[in-house]
Amino acid sequence: MDRSEAAGTGAGGQGDQRIVKPPSMVDLAARSIRRMILAGELLPGERVVENRLTQQLSISRPPLREALRRLEHEGLVRQSPHRGAVVTPLTLHDVYEIMTLRHQLENMAIDLGIPVVEPRRLERCWEALRRMEAAADARDEAELSEQKFEFHTAVVGLSGHQRLEETYRSLQLQMKLCMVLNRHARAHRNETASANVLRHRRLLRVIEEGDREAVRAEMARHGDQTFLDDLPGDLDTGSEQAVRWLRGAQEEGAGTGTAV
Repeated sequence: MDRSEAAGTGAGGQGDQRIVKPPSMVDLAARSIRRMILAGELLPGERVVENRLTQQLSISRPPLREALRRLEHEGLVRQSPHRGAVVTPLTLHDVYEIMTLRHQLENMAIDLGIPVVEPRRLERCWEALRRMEAAADARDEAELSEQKFEFHTAVVGLSGHQRLEETYRSLQLQMKLCMVLNRHARAHRNETASANVLRHRRLLRVIEEGDREAVRAEMARHGDQTFLDDLPGDLDTGSEQAVRWLRGAQEEGAGTGTAV
């Protein structure tokens, strides 16, 4: 390799001359703990034990604590005066707000985006599904969670409504925490990663057929009922409104056979 190749293409602007800064110990620690949370290895409300993490990640306390502060800023971790750092807990009222808002946004996306008029939008959904399959094959739970969210964001993107998609994406953190509970429930029901992918493939096939009401029905069967049926019994309620919502949703699911 000559000097011009080593240096890139120079002033012509045909190469990327930026030097990528390697991740710091704080970056690596934050990434590792984030993946633990999204993989369900650390559940909402669970204490983050610093001694265990310093050994597990081969890191000293100062960068670990800085990583935890970063995750606190993201909303994944909450600092408690008595317990130290805990994974952000969810109450039933939190779940109620997240799920009802998510459903409204998805219903709006179905109204605007089905039948699909832009093939490239549908291809974005298939690409997200392929990444889900790769994560399932690699048994990478955190990556599967990430790509599952990207799949649902791509489905909302079928609407061609940028602000709708941005609003949906703003729920990313809260929805991911719910997915942790969801995955924990499905583990109880022995659902494999491949079965999880299959549910999303089935949804995408229905979307391709272009019937709005069929898509709406498939979304209703897509897994929320199992999640709601298997919510932890010791989950703080947060409000009577949330209790009434959950009771109604469970009764509706039992009456329509949507628990899958």
